[in-house]
Amino acid sequence: MRVTPGCPGSRRRVRAAEATRAPDSPALVLPPLCGPGLRSRFARQRSAASLRAGLGIAGRSPACVSQSLAGAHFLVPQPQKSRLARLSRLPRPRPSLGATPRSPRRCGCNRDSALQPGVAPAGPPSRWLVLSGVGSEMFTLPQKESRAPATCPGPTSTQDLDSNYGDDLERECSRKPDRKLPEYCGASGPTALLSSNSSCLSSRGRVIKWFWDSAEEGYRTYHMDEYDEDKNPSGIINLGTSENKLCFDLLSTRLSQSDMLQVEPSLLQYPDWRGHLFLREEVARFLSFYCKSPNPLKPDNVVVLNGCASLFSALATVLCEAGEAFLIPAPYYGAITQHVYLYGNVRLVCVYLESEVTGLDTRPFQLTVEKLEMALQRANSEGVKVKGLILINPHNPLGDIYSPGELRDYLEFAKRHELHVMVDEVYMLSVFEKPEAYRSVLSLEGLPDPQRTHVMWATSKDFGMSGLRFGTLYTENRDVATAVASLCRYHGLSGLVQYQMAQLLRDRDWINQVYLPENHARLKAAHAYVAGELGALGIPFLSRGAGFFIWVDLRKFLPEATFKAEMLLWRRFLDHKVLLSCGQTFECKEPGWFRLVFSDKAHRLRLGMQRVRQVLEGISRVAEEPSSCRTQEPRSQHR
Repeated sequence: MRVTPGCPGSRRRVRAAEATRAPDSPALVLPPLCGPGLRSRFARQRSAASLRAGLGIAGRSPACVSQSLAGAHFLVPQPQKSRLARLSRLPRPRPSLGATPRSPRRCGCNRDSALQPGVAPAGPPSRWLVLSGVGSEMFTLPQKESRAPATCPGPTSTQDLDSNYGDDLERECSRKPDRKLPEYCGASGPTALLSSNSSCLSSRGRVIKWFWDSAEEGYRTYHMDEYDEDKNPSGIINLGTSENKLCFDLLSTRLSQSDMLQVEPSLLQYPDWRGHLFLREEVARFLSFYCKSPNPLKPDNVVVLNGCASLFSALATVLCEAGEAFLIPAPYYGAITQHVYLYGNVRLVCVYLESEVTGLDTRPFQLTVEKLEMALQRANSEGVKVKGLILINPHNPLGDIYSPGELRDYLEFAKRHELHVMVDEVYMLSVFEKPEAYRSVLSLEGLPDPQRTHVMWATSKDFGMSGLRFGTLYTENRDVATAVASLCRYHGLSGLVQYQMAQLLRDRDWINQVYLPENHARLKAAHAYVAGELGALGIPFLSRGAGFFIWVDLRKFLPEATFKAEMLLWRRFLDHKVLLSCGQTFECKEPGWFRLVFSDKAHRLRLGMQRVRQVLEGISRVAEEPSSCRTQEPRSQHR
């Protein structure tokens, strides 16, 4: 069915646009939103319900709607192009590490209703359009970008927790509509569109800027008010970003030695884009030894890039078509959403894990093959093509270490369904409790599907060098290695850094006798301190003795089990100058979980935990007060 243009002169544009349209795909032309009379007529005659009815999809499920709209071309008349962004399906962002969540614009519309079949969003039709014909949903269209103010209060602006917590939550709930977890991580569109004053950017540029504005605001806030013992003692303590800050003295000493400072002509020239051969040889020997590979790994299977973020992006781009997806157990390190989407337009299908223990042989947030099968079936039923599985081992944020049996089960599952497996082992040398228990996927004898198994590692975590940007891929699939290597011209390392990395990785004596023992001892001591503080506060937590973080259960401090309440608690911590990462950042299904990073110097760790204690004890005092002393009855707590 064709809906004709709503204003004179647009028929010529329709004919021009239809010249490029496939013969069997329906066309739907949206009239320009350029006058109260036309807007009124459009509201009466072309609501969301009538648009759906015109395409024969009224009342049908979102999956059927997606399939019905898959071939449709939605044509926007020319006058609108300067005002409206052409949107593809974008991942709904979660606050990243320390990110300040954006407050939705109060546009008078129910955003949940905008996703229901046959229901038009409230508010004038000038605020919404269906713009994408592939897997389309209806999005609210704010006239300008809504931006939450940066949260950087001084000491005098810290809010009083003792009397206002319930009232603040009530105001927060009335101000923000409930944010539902999407069915697919990164599959749902955003509820706020891109800035209208970014006309100099392409649609892709607007998407990239939108991610930055949405996900990096809190991190920038921290950098504007960063704690310094001498210059800014009242600044923000960062217990949210997973970095190892315990071993700078060891690293600076080693990296300053004379063997690290060599300069040769070849290091200043264009390298093999896979990485200099001398570095790939050292990486192969390093991984063979520390991953306990049954056979020596081959330098030809090694590709070197500037960090695991680039590896995720490159692998997603070369393994998937645009719009396809990876399975990923959730909670997971949330920045992967951006890594796989921005270049490759690849989505993530969450395999949601629960904290409830269901048997003697189970643990909280345990991944099973049954859960993988269910998530894959659900994706297939919704028309989402899944091309692979992402595993993080040791896990971020849970700290879980998969046993060899579990790893093999997951790999066999992937082989049955012909899925690629991307294994992120960036914390493999940061197992400080029984490090011998850790097994890399490269240690398995006879991988079920070696051509579809791709392993990544970096120095960012294990060697506390997140600013140096060194990562490596090991894959036996030469086509994948070559395709990723072709992207290394955009994500490569300088020759001088490659030389330094080769020198560091070959110094097995320093790594085994100096760095690893001392690093593990410092991680263990810092972990013990934070675990003791949490225990004194009666706070449950998960810790597996790996990584730099503890997965903390703060559900009992939420007046209600919602992500609004979780976000308000996150803001309370930030008001008290301590930055944590909330569970929504990691696509956790249950509100109230936080990741707390302990790999910091003792004086910062003590001050940060003091501020955490102040927030939680203040909330506890509110909960213990008689109801007559408070302006609002407390809500039932989810424990």
